[in-house]
Amino acid sequence: MELTRPDGTPPRVLVVDDEQNIAELIAMALRYEGWETAQAHTGSKAVSTAKDFKPDAVVLDMMLPDFDGLEVLRRMRGHQPDLPVLFLTARDSVEDRIAGLTAGGDDYVTKPFSLEEVVARLRGLLRRSGAQQAASTSLLTVGDLTLDEDSHEVTRGGVEISLTATEFELLRFLMRNPKRVLSKAQILDRVWNYDFGGQANVVELYISYLRKKIDTGRDPMIHTMRGAGYVLKP
Repeated sequence: MELTRPDGTPPRVLVVDDEQNIAELIAMALRYEGWETAQAHTGSKAVSTAKDFKPDAVVLDMMLPDFDGLEVLRRMRGHQPDLPVLFLTARDSVEDRIAGLTAGGDDYVTKPFSLEEVVARLRGLLRRSGAQQAASTSLLTVGDLTLDEDSHEVTRGGVEISLTATEFELLRFLMRNPKRVLSKAQILDRVWNYDFGGQANVVELYISYLRKKIDTGRDPMIHTMRGAGYVLKP
């Protein structure tokens, strides 16, 4: 289910955050999707980069050292009126300012967020703004297991399975990478918040929760590769 631009090339996303490690983490996750990325760490750099790079979407921190996210957006939209934006906001600044913006079809995540959530929100924005999808659907299917990224419904063999938010993110990451061995570190990076200080055994714990819900009484799909990680295969 690769997303592409109408001309068949990968989507281009500009990542704007004054914290360089966060910008790099996000850009790395997007490159893992096969997308092209550019980064900027100030508002003025973001505006000049957007002119040259012509992104299909922007990940934009609301708080930048020179001017705020709204001003950056206003200037970018002077050149690209329909540019979709995913705002990164601090918990306490969300309500009113963002509500007005997201009514226009943009989206936001509050810090700290998981990379999986950022990628999922961007996919949604890109889909809505006309990026083509090989299969134009939000359904992921591996064997008799299906997951709907929009409605969050999960079924196996037609039977609905109820998952918590974290179990859903973990399963989505596994299903977007079927037959690929994913290490605990990769899973932790993608599914838990980037500043999560917990232990890698949280991954084992959630894999065991998922197994109970998805594999019990059926052919197992989630396999442990000793010393390497986990793999989902039909």
